Amino acid sequence: MQDAYIFGGVRTPFAKVGGALAGQRPDDLAALVVESIVAKAPALTMENSAETLGEVILGNANGAGEENRNVARMAWLLAGGPVSVPGTTINRLCGSSLDAAISGARQVKLGETNLVLVGGVESMSRAPWVLPKTERAFPLKNLELVNSSLGWRMINERMPQEWTVSLGEATEQLRAKYGISRERQDEFAAVSHQRADEAWAQGRYDDLTVRVPNVDLTRDETIRGDTTTETLGGLKTVFRKSEGTVTAGNASPMSDGASAAWIGSGEAEEVLGLSPQARLAGWAAAANEPQHFGYAPVEATNRALARAGIRWSDVGAVELNEAFAAQSLVCLDAWGFGRDLDPAMVNAWGGALAIGHPLGASGTRVLATLAHRMHTSGTRWGVATLCIGVGQGLAVVLENAQ
Repeated sequence: MQDAYIFGGVRTPFAKVGGALAGQRPDDLAALVVESIVAKAPALTMENSAETLGEVILGNANGAGEENRNVARMAWLLAGGPVSVPGTTINRLCGSSLDAAISGARQVKLGETNLVLVGGVESMSRAPWVLPKTERAFPLKNLELVNSSLGWRMINERMPQEWTVSLGEATEQLRAKYGISRERQDEFAAVSHQRADEAWAQGRYDDLTVRVPNVDLTRDETIRGDTTTETLGGLKTVFRKSEGTVTAGNASPMSDGASAAWIGSGEAEEVLGLSPQARLAGWAAAANEPQHFGYAPVEATNRALARAGIRWSDVGAVELNEAFAAQSLVCLDAWGFGRDLDPAMVNAWGGALAIGHPLGASGTRVLATLAHRMHTSGTRWGVATLCIGVGQGLAVVLENAQ
């Protein structure tokens, strides 16, 4: 089988719920990054893409609103792409766009195509309120209006209640099990903001982001560079009023945004006019109890490392999606960061606690950021990984193409 590479990525700046991107349809955001990444390939145009592009694969966690009916296909058409290029949309919740990249890599490795456009999109601002369809025309009981932006909805009564707790309550359970203090969570979150603020100031994200037209958003909207452990320590807990530790400051914000990346074989270098940044050397999914979703990246990453034929001691860069500070710390502790491994290699340009977490777009963000970090620093091996609701984790190992 032929190798699969990432040839770079692009994303919008991420915005807070109800913020700068709330007026933008998710299919339009997806079309923007699709059009932008095509424009960044010197040898590829929309006109000639039908001859070389195998498929468009996007991730999306909702699918109930304006991104319905296969947003990958819609985004490609809205971007002006040839109608002969197929598209498909993947839903693995928070891991959707990383799963899209993996799916694209499989097609490349099997020789089905030499080039796939992957990515993801989420507008948590515009996710609709939904009502269940009634069994009769005029029901006599009340109907519950459900917010589809995040978490469990319309739960099957046969599901065990311990599985269907909120993501925040699940994180409280996880941090209690593994002894993660409020102070460690706030310190981790503060560092995320400080690193993200510094990275934007240094131009680290200039090649990774594209401005949304007619929107005043020059960087990720939720980054606060003056955040400290002390200021976060003054915030009230959200999910447990007594003995709780999870706050709005040490949890990732609900967000809007889109991302895209190129996955291709060695032959795609000539097609795109771009050099490959990194080889997708291994990947894996793992699953455990739904309420312990935050721990699932541990096994997923360990499996991906084994499939790549390397160990944690070989890794020089990590992009771990920060759904919650506690969840991230549990994973890092399990892998040995702070003991055998250097925490400075993790999310060196900030993480989701600062940048935001538009569910369907985050996987390509962490993958493209990792590849760019490795490309600029010369780091040989890197890991991109996310926790996923309902008890799953997903991970990809990259090897620097140079």
